Amino acid sequence: MQTQLSHALRELVHASRLRSGARLPSSRNLALELGVSRVTTTAVYEQLVAEGYLEGRRGSGVFIAADLPSLPVRTARDGSPDSRQTLPLNDPLVPFDVGFPDLETFPYREWTRIHDRIWRAPNAGILGRPPAMGFGPLRTAIAQHLNEWRGILCSPGQIVVTSGLVEAVELISKAAFAAGDTVLVEDPGHKVMANALAGSGVTCNPVCVDAQGFNLSSGDQAHLCASAVAVTPSRQYPLGMTLSLTRRLELLDWAKNCDGFILEDDYDGEFRYQGQPLPAMMSLDDSERVIYIGSFSKVMFPALRLGYMIVPYRLQKNVAAILGRIGSKAALHAQPVLAEFIASGSFATHIRRMRRLYAERQKALLNALHTHASGLLSADPETSGMHLVAELGPGLAGRMRDIEVSARAHEAGLRLAPLSNFYFGPAARQGLVMGYAAFPPQALSDGVIRLVAALCD
Repeated sequence: MQTQLSHALRELVHASRLRSGARLPSSRNLALELGVSRVTTTAVYEQLVAEGYLEGRRGSGVFIAADLPSLPVRTARDGSPDSRQTLPLNDPLVPFDVGFPDLETFPYREWTRIHDRIWRAPNAGILGRPPAMGFGPLRTAIAQHLNEWRGILCSPGQIVVTSGLVEAVELISKAAFAAGDTVLVEDPGHKVMANALAGSGVTCNPVCVDAQGFNLSSGDQAHLCASAVAVTPSRQYPLGMTLSLTRRLELLDWAKNCDGFILEDDYDGEFRYQGQPLPAMMSLDDSERVIYIGSFSKVMFPALRLGYMIVPYRLQKNVAAILGRIGSKAALHAQPVLAEFIASGSFATHIRRMRRLYAERQKALLNALHTHASGLLSADPETSGMHLVAELGPGLAGRMRDIEVSARAHEAGLRLAPLSNFYFGPAARQGLVMGYAAFPPQALSDGVIRLVAALCD
């Protein structure tokens, strides 16, 4: 009642229906007129006096303040309750969105059970100052998981919990590079990685990839003295090939000779459909040259906003000092839950389930392209990942480019990233990057049908 009455009186003042100097009823009379407690009206008057709308004059009563400036007239545009819009909780997923995991089959019940048990009666140890490098038990759980799944032998002390790829790159840039240093990046490649490096004052030089992945020999001699190389060796982003063992060893030799680093972005290396996930490039590193970057948001759900990186021992103190100065962007609230989720085996079980599910969805997308888009788009099966690259077939290649195909798809309520946008210079290939992990088979089939209709108009 106090809130409603305060709001009503303020609106009367703003609408000039109560002008400066006007006398108001006593708190007793106003309470009688409105049928409310005098305590309510007295509290409202005291609040509006404190806000400067009213003034009390001893022996005379309560008045609208005499020195009020010209107040703006409130309209619906000013954000009054009548004009409030219902905003979506999140941007809705659109068929073929890239980089999104399945959000329907995540074990939310298990996650909630762990969450409620931890936070219903939290241990005092997780309520204090957040550790700069991340929650200790989570770092231990990540180290154990990486040892079992990715062949990486690392200590929990090397692991830094981050809010994602961008924070990891920013920390690496501060700890290992100087302004103006050069980092070699894949072309085509991950623009988020390149933009994060450039935003930290680092110069990015693109190097072409081929069927074996990043090709160091294709760069000019000036590239060979760069400070680092940023690669996606388990599955090149966006083309999907795996960096060959020969190329991996070449890069490690290059890093030793140039005293440089290798940034290994393992964005979806967990999802391999044939056999076990391939060992990470870091598992071959015996000279502390590889910095490994991983993500939980792409494996579990985007709103988690947690990732991690493994830093060589010689960068540990630098990274810890930087985090001590600027603080971590990784929220602590979910870290104890994630630590137990991994340690209990639920995380590994979820990955295994998703590997089977994503393999089925990739097959469904390939079948839909073959059935409904033959001659327009074609794609080959992949042994891992969450997206495919569809090449423009003869029915499209001669009459439109991938950017125009993407634009038509957008008009049809679909989202397909044109492959040419992943190149830093002229595009060597035309195609569409099509995410399938987040969408059931029927949605993928329906999406292809809508896409074909849009392209045939």
